[in-house]
Amino acid sequence: MGRTAGSTRVAVVPRALDGQRLDRVVAMVAGCSRSEAAALVDAGDVTIDGRAVTTRSHRVAEGDALEVAAADRPAGDALAPDSTVDVPLVHEDPDLLVVDKPAGLVVHPGAGQHSGTLVHGLLARYPEIRAVGQPDRPGIVHRLDKGTSGLLLVARSQPAYDALVAMLAARRVERRYRALVWGAVDSPTGMIDAPIGRSARDRTRMAVTLTGKDARTRYEVIHGFTDPVTVTELRCSLETGRTHQIRVHMASIGHPVVGDARYGGRRASLPSPRPWLHAEHLALEHPVTAEPLAFESPLPADLAAVLSGLR
Repeated sequence: MGRTAGSTRVAVVPRALDGQRLDRVVAMVAGCSRSEAAALVDAGDVTIDGRAVTTRSHRVAEGDALEVAAADRPAGDALAPDSTVDVPLVHEDPDLLVVDKPAGLVVHPGAGQHSGTLVHGLLARYPEIRAVGQPDRPGIVHRLDKGTSGLLLVARSQPAYDALVAMLAARRVERRYRALVWGAVDSPTGMIDAPIGRSARDRTRMAVTLTGKDARTRYEVIHGFTDPVTVTELRCSLETGRTHQIRVHMASIGHPVVGDARYGGRRASLPSPRPWLHAEHLALEHPVTAEPLAFESPLPADLAAVLSGLR
């Protein structure tokens, strides 16, 4: 799925997106928000097999030829490679990179962050990814928050990008996190199934909301601590990949992530330098060769130091 031809994005719908809503698929193809995608559909800027479709909820089918008329990126907004940005790798091949992202590193440029991102560092080392995926975030198929450390997939070729987007949409990539949350989590395992969208009170925050996108997080208790505070260490697995998903879901059930100031988890009784959240495990079939792959990232020292003070 996906190549850019002038101001038109052209894509063939893969099997993994068969039956999905048109506005959702347009958002992926055009690299825009769902609301922006809906506006493109409403304006008649989306065609399927050469015919304009203006119904947002239209369900696409495998093999549909989708064209989206989207504005080109301004020439002055080009990404400049930055060799000073460290790119810690755990895997590298002609199609796929797996990065062990440190906390504090922003994945791609956005509001308030126009330089020094992981993408700038990747372009210095792998200039070929400039032509892969979305022009403002080349190679990026999913994200980790700035304060979250751990494993991140990056596509190095367009075939790998197309396959990874489809695999993530079909939930064929296993992603597991370690998290430390406030309070005693009573059930040894559980799943939070609650839609996530922008907060109506603060558009910079996410929230559980009836109008949000489907979101599901599974968790398993690793260990509970009661001294000097009551907290619980969890393994969390994502069935979907929404912005701030684990942080929002755990806060919604009264167990915010330790150190997470945005969602009520920063408390003086247990200082943490950042949200206590680490992407420790990835497993998938290689997007081009189908070889089974699995990767692990050890707990970083700053998070391990927080654990060391608990009993």
